[in-house]
Amino acid sequence: MRIPILKLHNYLLISIQVEMDDNTAIQFQEDLLDKIHQTGASGVVIDLTSVEIIDSFIAKVLGDVVKMSDLMGAKVVLTGIQPAVAVTLIDLGIHLQDVPTALNLEQGLIKLRQELGE
Repeated sequence: MRIPILKLHNYLLISIQVEMDDNTAIQFQEDLLDKIHQTGASGVVIDLTSVEIIDSFIAKVLGDVVKMSDLMGAKVVLTGIQPAVAVTLIDLGIHLQDVPTALNLEQGLIKLRQELGE
C-alpha cells in the first residue's frame, strides 16, 4: 500500500490515512524522498491526524524521514499528532524538538510558509 503524496505549489502534502506497517513505512520513506528529489519541493507537511498509535519502528522511520527531508532541503511540518503518538515518540527517544508542528493541515501550511520565510 502506498501513501499518496500531493504537490501544491512548491510543497508536498501527505495525509496518512492508513494503519502503517513496516513495509508501508519504508515505501513511504522512499516515495517521499524520490518526490522531493523529482519536484525540488522546499517544504513538506505530514498530517498524522488519523494515526492513533505508532510502534517503535514506525516512530524511527518518521524521525528518519524528517531528517532525510531536511538533508535534501525540504522543511517538514508535522500536523495532527495524537496524544498517544506524542507519548510514544518521547518514550522511544525520537527527538523532534526542532520540527515545527501544528494542529491541522491548514495551520501546518501556514507554519510551513512562516518557517520558509514566505
